[in-house]
Amino acid sequence: MSTTVIALALFAAILHASWNAFLRTGADRLWTVTVMSFSSTLVAIPFVLFHALPAAAAWPYVVLSAGLQVGYSVFLVAAYRYGELGQVYPIVRGSVPLLVTLGGYFLAGQQLTMPEILGVALVAGGIMALSLGRGRASTTSILYALATGAIIAAYATVDAIGVRAAADSGAYTAWVLVLYGALLPATFVALRGKLAVDFGAPETWKALGGGLFALLAYGVVVAAFALGPAGPITAIRETSVVFAAFIGRLFLGEALTPRRVGACAVVALGAICLGYQV
Repeated sequence: MSTTVIALALFAAILHASWNAFLRTGADRLWTVTVMSFSSTLVAIPFVLFHALPAAAAWPYVVLSAGLQVGYSVFLVAAYRYGELGQVYPIVRGSVPLLVTLGGYFLAGQQLTMPEILGVALVAGGIMALSLGRGRASTTSILYALATGAIIAAYATVDAIGVRAAADSGAYTAWVLVLYGALLPATFVALRGKLAVDFGAPETWKALGGGLFALLAYGVVVAAFALGPAGPITAIRETSVVFAAFIGRLFLGEALTPRRVGACAVVALGAICLGYQV
């Protein structure tokens, strides 16, 4: 694997942790994530206009994926309301491959390999280390973070099926983003009654910048996948949980104890074991 691919995967990890930091710093995080969605919608619109419609069989998956991603945004906001970036983010990221692996074992009868067994143990141990003892994450934030991870795993599964049914990955992704960009503001209005956005306010541009970071993180990892093997790239990207701990300390003033760093590293290593495919 080339130095360029490794650098892209690490850059994607930093960007992903960074946009979560943007969200965590928002005064009203539901408003922040809603405005962040404007960035992806604006980028997706040209693709919607210049691509053919996805195949009819793909539309239920488009709608379901967009709905699940709205749920993901709402639950992630709730998790950050009760927990810090360095606590919530590793649990969310680590729980996704953990839940997918356990779901395959219990629901589909898939046999676990030794790396997967080790990965399950490491992720579970890392999450427990973040959840117990002094300075632990609150029970509420842990539950919301685990729910967020479950929703991510669900929409990733939906997308894996839907993109095949669509026969055009670009059109499928664009329509998911556009529908998500319509549903999330509607959800905000349903919960709050009104969505006010002042495009002259610094907070608005910070949120839009966070949305661009999220898009760039996605684009960078796609570029890495085009240049190198998916397994190692996915594994390297999981270092984002460690970057999140340091970003939380440097920019958010969060505690950075040896225990927290160690727990984040254990979660990252476990996710690598679960996600790595030779």
